[in-house]
Amino acid sequence: MTSIFNKLKERRDLYLVAFSLFIWGMGEGLFYIFQPLYIQKLGADPILIGTVLGINAVGMTLSQIPAGYLADRIGRRPVMRFTWMMGVISALVMASARDLRGFVVGLLLYGLTSAVLAPMNSYIAHARGDWGVGRAVTFTSAMFSIGAVLGPLVGGAIGERFGLRNVYWLAAALFFVSTIVILFIRKQAVEARSQAESQPGLLRNPRFVMSLGLILMIMFSMYLPIPLAANFLQNERGLSLASIGQLGSLQNLGNAVFALALGHLPALTAFLVGEAALLVVSLLLWKGSGMGFFGLAYFLMGGYRLSRTLSVAFVQPLVGKNQVGLAFGFVETINNLALILTPVLAGLLYDRNPLLVFMVSAGVLALCLPLTVWFRTAGRRASQAVLDRMGG
Repeated sequence: MTSIFNKLKERRDLYLVAFSLFIWGMGEGLFYIFQPLYIQKLGADPILIGTVLGINAVGMTLSQIPAGYLADRIGRRPVMRFTWMMGVISALVMASARDLRGFVVGLLLYGLTSAVLAPMNSYIAHARGDWGVGRAVTFTSAMFSIGAVLGPLVGGAIGERFGLRNVYWLAAALFFVSTIVILFIRKQAVEARSQAESQPGLLRNPRFVMSLGLILMIMFSMYLPIPLAANFLQNERGLSLASIGQLGSLQNLGNAVFALALGHLPALTAFLVGEAALLVVSLLLWKGSGMGFFGLAYFLMGGYRLSRTLSVAFVQPLVGKNQVGLAFGFVETINNLALILTPVLAGLLYDRNPLLVFMVSAGVLALCLPLTVWFRTAGRRASQAVLDRMGG
């Protein structure tokens, strides 16, 4: 009993982060799936919607490496607290915006809060106790997703009755509560630096560089069917906001189930599972009809979040302890590059023919699956041979 209590005590901060993310997931779930629809309501066409989402991802991308660097230098907790507070402010800006320009300002601010991913995952990796990194990050991701299950249901109901703008006010209130919780996490020590483990060493690590290329390919292929799925279902299939909200809840439930059931998998295996799941998503949205098919598609979107979450576990063993924050920053930068490229491409395809989004998605994913299998075998042996020649 004492041993169990001590292990729980070791993971105190991990549980606080998870609880805070649970509340944050409730808030983000209120509006996230409806975001493209709200941008459309503010006067944007499919190409502009994709462009706005892509520009938002630029801010998300540019913030990752600086945030990871700061986490390694000044500590993870200050960066986490700052981004949590910025999330509250961004939600208030989106809620108070009266036109597309004002809303985009809030959206860009909210995108910058994703800078927390590298410091937060680094914090989780150090607060996990006797858990593995993969188990710890997928546990916290699952808590976020469980909180987000209720959000789309409530957001859809509020949106239909009072207008989508009001969901952002409620989201801001939930973000504020989540921020209060995160203020109670304890400080972690900053790892001492050494010349042997400086940034150039990280960039010259062949296995780390190869892993970044693989992650970019996988995240691009998996995210392509997602950005305009809600617009497709409303505009082409006639679904109501309430029905789309139900699908959003199924998506978040899928995120939680995938994380809890498969979070123990090696990262490359998780990537394969995620790619296969998103291939089925593309086929279901392309060929399916009715809430049964659409519900299964949204549930299987959990494969994307599983793969993205475990991408940090993939690189963590490849870097030094004082480089974890920076390395996670590189990974999240790569993840967000996919968020820049895919919405714009999805918007262009949708404007030409809405079905093209899912046709192209299925084709790209069918190509990426065997490439990922190759990386697990030949690619791994090749990178090890490089290390052997370097004497590492």
